[in-house]
Amino acid sequence: MNTEPLGLRLKKLRQEKGLSLEEVRKKTRIHLSILKSIEGDSLTNLSPIYLKGFLKIYCNFLGLDPKECVPDQKEAPPVSLAEPKLGSLGSPKSKRLKKIVIYALIAIALSVLLFKAGKFIFSRPQVRPKVKAQALAVKPQAAGIKLPKEASGGVSLVISAKENCLIWVKVDGRVVLHRVLEKGRSDSWKAKERIELSLGNAAAVDLIVNGQRFTKLGRRGQQLKNIIITEKDGLRIPR
Repeated sequence: MNTEPLGLRLKKLRQEKGLSLEEVRKKTRIHLSILKSIEGDSLTNLSPIYLKGFLKIYCNFLGLDPKECVPDQKEAPPVSLAEPKLGSLGSPKSKRLKKIVIYALIAIALSVLLFKAGKFIFSRPQVRPKVKAQALAVKPQAAGIKLPKEASGGVSLVISAKENCLIWVKVDGRVVLHRVLEKGRSDSWKAKERIELSLGNAAAVDLIVNGQRFTKLGRRGQQLKNIIITEKDGLRIPR
């Protein structure tokens, strides 16, 4: 009769077959820690009845006769091939732990849902109300700005830079400016029919159109393209 410890026999046989513990776990669905304890003959905290069931599964998998290796096989109840779960032995401690785990998972799930909902709400593009640029009737001369000659009739435009701003200006179909207007500088133009304008930073400039001042054209860093200025319609900012 072989007096070698059963755990060591099973380990040697597994290694001879070229199998890893992880492969055995996948095939038998016995928890990895239980397999390690079986091979080390150190499984003392599991009921003998369940231990015999796991030994029977492991022996059958390796091709050993459980009757020769595991005593009192008739006493061993059928064991689920699934890995043991919390509370499987029905102890009060296991039941409490299972409830704690369930509550923790629910809390985590709710936290993730709230985070995603908040992220969705704050990431939605804000609807910008369709409002006209604020217009203030002022005298450009009082602000130290010179208007183009022949201000009466046609279209006149003065741009004052509060910050550096890339500006593109087209007067009656001809591009007259395409550069950065530096902070504190201003420029002006006169057109017979229309002036087209694009701004790289809507909050960086003030406009004076035919003597009427426009501020708060948009947000800081916002680009405004294809602004149209005509004598009939005045200032039109596309939305």
